[in-house]
Amino acid sequence: MATAACMALLAGPALADVKDGVDAWSTGDYARAVSEWQAPAAAGDPDALFNLAQAYRLGRGVELDNARARALYEEAARRGHLKAADNFGLMLFQQGEQERAMPMIRAAAERGDPRAQYVLGLSHFNAEYASRDWVRAYALMTLANGAGLPQARDALAQMDVHVPAAQRSQAQALARQIDEAARSQRSIDLAAVDLAIRPAVTTQPPASVPAVTSVPSAVPASGKGATAIPSPKPVQTTLPKPPAIAAAQPVRPLAKVPATPAPARKTGKWRVQLGAFGVAANADRMWKQLSGMPALSGTTKTLIPSGKVTRLLASGFASEGEATRACAALKQQGQACLVAGQG
Repeated sequence: MATAACMALLAGPALADVKDGVDAWSTGDYARAVSEWQAPAAAGDPDALFNLAQAYRLGRGVELDNARARALYEEAARRGHLKAADNFGLMLFQQGEQERAMPMIRAAAERGDPRAQYVLGLSHFNAEYASRDWVRAYALMTLANGAGLPQARDALAQMDVHVPAAQRSQAQALARQIDEAARSQRSIDLAAVDLAIRPAVTTQPPASVPAVTSVPSAVPASGKGATAIPSPKPVQTTLPKPPAIAAAQPVRPLAKVPATPAPARKTGKWRVQLGAFGVAANADRMWKQLSGMPALSGTTKTLIPSGKVTRLLASGFASEGEATRACAALKQQGQACLVAGQG
């Protein structure tokens, strides 16, 4: 017990730095967040490494740098950070290293990551990087769709044309089995993390069952959620588009999906702040990633210079209540935001 107490005291400052960075990140002070994570990341803290990777992936507080993000994800994964392993595998897949990525994709899919379920489902459907198995493909795509992944909805509709009704029925039962197994495995692995027994990233991972209406947040290495920021969202802008990182494009398109009509433009005066950027171009990039989210449907991009940073806001909400609900929906998907008042 004395030894454990000493270790806790030694770990205190590093954990405090990581938590301070998360607090800064949640208020939009990304530069300070990155500064807080530098030292613990250099010391090998998995959460700090993961959070820095997220920052580089999104271009918040630093220039966008996917190569740096990939290296940080890989190092965090090597030190047992499970969500970093998920994101690293998805980046490998996106960047053409599918064979190397597939063990991590499978692990993440078993853990309940909807982006990985989407990739693996398409792989089983197309018999590319996985055996042809339409029942499992449909089951995995059903789970990804249940988590709210937009690509999964479109792919599932296309699969409906090809997968026989009997196999679709079998897939529903299999999806429930995968869901239950994920819940059980997640409890086991999170308990292991609490004991500092970090599982190898290519062995049995913890399960994270996707929610019905939102994509789950990152699973922090600590298992307590205090020192890891969520994956970049929306997932459809990440793998394999580059969503997480993170969401996925089909291994081979099933069919061309007709474009949906553009949403009506909102004209209200309330706004939601999505971030503050030292590099103005990063605000434009962030808008391209976020503008397709349902919570921002019909809003317009507003850039406001403020000292050395450029603030990015979504404008057009009709009332404070509407802006607050939109911000709450964004936060559920891991996107920090603030109701900024009337323009």
